Amino acid sequence: MNILMLARNPNLYSHKRLVEAAEQRGHSLDIANTLQCYMNITSHRPAVIYKGEPLRGYDAVIPRIGASVTFYGLAVLRQFEMMGVYPLNESVAIGRSRDKLRSLQLLARDGLGLPVTAFASDPKQTDEVLKIAGGAPVVIKLLEGTQGIGVVLGETHKSAKSVIEAFRGAKVNILVQEFIKEAGGTDIRALVVGDKIVAVMERTGAADDFRSNLHRGGTAKTIKITPEERSTAIRAAKAMGLNVCGVDMLRSNHGPVIMEVNSSPGLEGVEKATGIDVAGKIIEFLEKNAKPGKTKTRGRG
Repeated sequence: MNILMLARNPNLYSHKRLVEAAEQRGHSLDIANTLQCYMNITSHRPAVIYKGEPLRGYDAVIPRIGASVTFYGLAVLRQFEMMGVYPLNESVAIGRSRDKLRSLQLLARDGLGLPVTAFASDPKQTDEVLKIAGGAPVVIKLLEGTQGIGVVLGETHKSAKSVIEAFRGAKVNILVQEFIKEAGGTDIRALVVGDKIVAVMERTGAADDFRSNLHRGGTAKTIKITPEERSTAIRAAKAMGLNVCGVDMLRSNHGPVIMEVNSSPGLEGVEKATGIDVAGKIIEFLEKNAKPGKTKTRGRG
């Protein structure tokens, strides 16, 4: 197979591992900087052009689109979909997962466990929002935040109210969620490929941080998960329409609750914690599924 990866930094661990895994299986994998691609949008010969040459002859495209370039990256990916190139994750599914509010609404629609979450526009509704989330402490999240950035713990009603009013006063959209104290600063990331969980790790935050992101100094180890947690992760991936994703869950007193579904999960933490060749599993999925024009949406939605 000829595979193309859309990524801005070819030197990231995840990207190097995917290249390595593809080449070990006899495939070629090229990397194109997402922002340096440009498009010829025509009815009969749509094209993506990179460094002056059209990108043609690819059997599959792996989108590793950074959160900061989601809009442009999805436009490029849609163009490949319209050209009949098979995407590891479809543009519509990535768009759903990147919209924190929409993703939570879709997960809730499918009956999946979530932290109690409130969303409002008017700062005058702050007291009501805090009441919905169960009162302080609460977790306040920027809708556009990634890797733990833009996530604040409001430990008291007064401090939470101040943070919410400050964000809303600056016209920044936020979610307010209940704080799952019993999780103890740990979460579970389950890597889903196709309809299977291929690797699981438990992440624990730094001693002085309630966030468990490895980018923020957290640590990871392999663990076993319950059948309910396994089912929750797989159903979450299906709700988003993602073939490959990382599902982040907390263990609450009322079962697993989903924090986020990540459409471009990093591979370094989970591969090193578990010893599992996740990159290889992703390439194997493409071997079995990548066929011309097989996209469900063909760029619609």
